[in-house]
Amino acid sequence: MRLYLLALNPTDSVTEGFLPAAARLGLAVTVLTDHVEAHQRAYAELEFAPEVVECEVQDFREVVGLISRLRASGGADAPFAVFSNSDHLQTQTALAAEYFGLPGKDWKAALRAKNKGQLRRHLTAAGLDAVRSVELAPDQDPSVLAASDLPFPVVVKPREGVASEDVTLVADIEELVRRAKEIQARRPGAALVVEEFLDGQLCTLETLGDGRRRHVLGGFRTRLSPPPDFIEEVLEFVPAHPPAVVGQVLAQLDALGVGLGACHTEFVVQPDGRARIIEVNYRAIGDQCDLMLAEILGIPLFEHILAAHLGRELPPDLAERCAASGLRARNEVVCADRAGTLTAAPGPYDEDRDGVRLAYRPLRPVGERHDHYRTNRDYLGVIWAIGPEQAAVDAAVARFVAANRWEITP
Repeated sequence: MRLYLLALNPTDSVTEGFLPAAARLGLAVTVLTDHVEAHQRAYAELEFAPEVVECEVQDFREVVGLISRLRASGGADAPFAVFSNSDHLQTQTALAAEYFGLPGKDWKAALRAKNKGQLRRHLTAAGLDAVRSVELAPDQDPSVLAASDLPFPVVVKPREGVASEDVTLVADIEELVRRAKEIQARRPGAALVVEEFLDGQLCTLETLGDGRRRHVLGGFRTRLSPPPDFIEEVLEFVPAHPPAVVGQVLAQLDALGVGLGACHTEFVVQPDGRARIIEVNYRAIGDQCDLMLAEILGIPLFEHILAAHLGRELPPDLAERCAASGLRARNEVVCADRAGTLTAAPGPYDEDRDGVRLAYRPLRPVGERHDHYRTNRDYLGVIWAIGPEQAAVDAAVARFVAANRWEITP
């Protein structure tokens, strides 16, 4: 069987997670991407390196046409599957899967998840949560927001954005107009969403469905950078959030149509116990958390995700097995605090010590210069640790940070 995997830039999730999983499942892989050279470099040393084919992957019509041509030239009767773990490509992948009659996500659910304005409207119409929000078209003057009666403080962000890029908290209309104009200048074709600030403990819920049932794999508690930015700095694993909280989140996912495949949902729990969705990322959690999650749960996570897209049933007791995990974990990033060239940083590192497994992976090469983005693009590296007690994994991460240095030269 051949797996057509849609991707933009290379990611650890694909290189270290899905490609090895596909090899273990006996799948031949063709990566469709508009970043061919980057993917060829990323897979050059892999024994299971996939075929890489150039494709305008953000246009589902091009995806359908290319897969049709590839199959016609290589054996149209051979079984195949279409999959992506990219935030930006879920709708295109779902449409391509539907065209070929393959297992896939509901393209409408993928669109609702990606389009933050549509997500808000849909949940409001379903009577589950009404977050006050306004959309700003790409060429619309932000000054019109003065008439919107927004409840400050509010958050402004790109409607289809990812990784906290251009997401900021603003205190009043003057700051909102100024910030919106700045984002429009950086993103001339992007629509913006302005919505009320949802205060509370930020958490995630990780789910995986096979089209028959949806399994809860656990979640994380997230620590963010100080306002006005929303950079995820630390995530701590939670085997099971309170049932009432999980029930509220799952009801909202049901309303959105989220079912097949992996989903990473971010939400806040307010003091009264109300769970309110921040955003729905209809793919596996990233930034090494998916690799960490597979080890925490002791399951072949990436194989399970691919199996769902092959139409296979997942173990019926998967959620129960995940909830029984006795391990704790911490995922912490090292962030650049200024613009400049990274002149010193540790390389990849793995350690097993006193019952704690620790891994560090650099995300920016030494010698590379970057601006200061005030987003997840400032990540220099990610550290994660797994062990039987939270205090032990926290101490292991702190010890690694103290023993190493990351230097940026202006």
